Amino acid sequence: MNIRFNYPVSVLSGPNACGKSTILFTLACAYKVPSSGIKDFVPSTMFPDFLTKKDDYPTDKRNPATLEFYYIHEGQRYRMSWSRGTRNWNRSFLGLKGGKPPERTVYLRTMAHLSNPSEVRGVLQFGHRDLRKEKITADLLTFAHRILPLHYKHLILMSQKGTKGKNILFAERDDLDGVSYSEFHMSAGERAILRLSRNISRYKKALILIDEIEAGLHPFTQQQLMLELQRLALRNDLQIVVATHSPVILDTVPPEGRIFLERTSDNNVIVHPPYRDIIQKAYYGRSIDKLSILCEDDAAEATLRGIMDLINRRLNLTPSDIEIGRDTGKDEFPHHVRAMANFRQLENFIFVLDGDGRDKEADIRQVAKDKGQPIKLLFLPGDKSPEDWVWDQILTNSSDYAEEFRIDTSTFADLLSDIDRMYDGATDTTRNKAKGRMIQLSNEIARDVSEICRIVGCKEAERESSPINELVGELEEAVLAWRNLSK
Repeated sequence: MNIRFNYPVSVLSGPNACGKSTILFTLACAYKVPSSGIKDFVPSTMFPDFLTKKDDYPTDKRNPATLEFYYIHEGQRYRMSWSRGTRNWNRSFLGLKGGKPPERTVYLRTMAHLSNPSEVRGVLQFGHRDLRKEKITADLLTFAHRILPLHYKHLILMSQKGTKGKNILFAERDDLDGVSYSEFHMSAGERAILRLSRNISRYKKALILIDEIEAGLHPFTQQQLMLELQRLALRNDLQIVVATHSPVILDTVPPEGRIFLERTSDNNVIVHPPYRDIIQKAYYGRSIDKLSILCEDDAAEATLRGIMDLINRRLNLTPSDIEIGRDTGKDEFPHHVRAMANFRQLENFIFVLDGDGRDKEADIRQVAKDKGQPIKLLFLPGDKSPEDWVWDQILTNSSDYAEEFRIDTSTFADLLSDIDRMYDGATDTTRNKAKGRMIQLSNEIARDVSEICRIVGCKEAERESSPINELVGELEEAVLAWRNLSK
């Protein structure tokens, strides 16, 4: 598995047990961390094994593993690896003797609240010992003030003298007349934000790793937190990687900052390119009450929107009831079917391939069969691209479309003929020539290609003799079945 972190703030997402936390812990092993112990940021600490001396007791199995890092640090390229056979971890720098990892501050934490009773008791017990008090000034609270609807005079960190580890925060707010209160009386969200504010506001050029970043946070607070993290990353030259299950967190970064993981049936973890919105929404529970239609490209999506304009009128549906989107092509559809089946979402999905995508039908249906779930798989008419089909309908019914586009019938026929001659002799693929014809027509009649496809989709759906009637009937039947199921 190879993952690139190209954006200042990256978001790791995927189902439970897909490897998000593992990747965060792996990243923590990439650098020599100043002021840390020799065993703090190494694989043996990040990935500990519980071992016993007796064979009949359960132990963690030590599988061989290799972690490789490729990075640019202060203008220099580095490569380092950690490898483990059946015993210990060993570090290598391309076989070079005396190699050293670059130095960088690393901050790793989970946003979860203290909940284990032994943790709570441990913090309470050190309150009876000799304590050290650190007052955190207001300038370090800017991060928290931008996110939380509260204003603080000070934060005070109490810890036991002479030891590292356990400590507790006290907050003093402007609106409470100098009264302070500890983390035990904070909400999980307030505690998490104040901890982050105290810990990372001072860092420069550091690697920040945060697991469960949405824990305890209201969706609006999640948005504000991610906005501030991106500002902080740019201002302080930080690289931030977070793990989440929250669609709100995902939406706050551009596609190049989203990293989607999946564990396959053979227990491998794979990385997917950033999903289109329709896939992301379905994976993260934002389309539970909607029917989603997934197709291959812009022209297919526009054609389907035209068909659904008619079906929505017939069935008295609003456009917001049905989500229509596209992905990168037919080769990805078996994967999407598998993932949707894992999330029990297939009953809320219709997959529509281009007419030239029928060669994938067997593979897609086999995936659904293996998962034991029914699938609604439909095809646009014809055996070519949507643009080709739309062009053919315009040619066949040119007088109707001349009227639709408010162009003289004879003039429109001549225009279509000229465009056809222009591309008939072109040395290009059939699909590219079809796209070229549609772009040329778009320029001539001042209508977007998507608008033309949508008009043709709706008009042909209304025409009794159109070759699209089979698809219209199948879509209408699938929509009715979904509506009855969702009642």
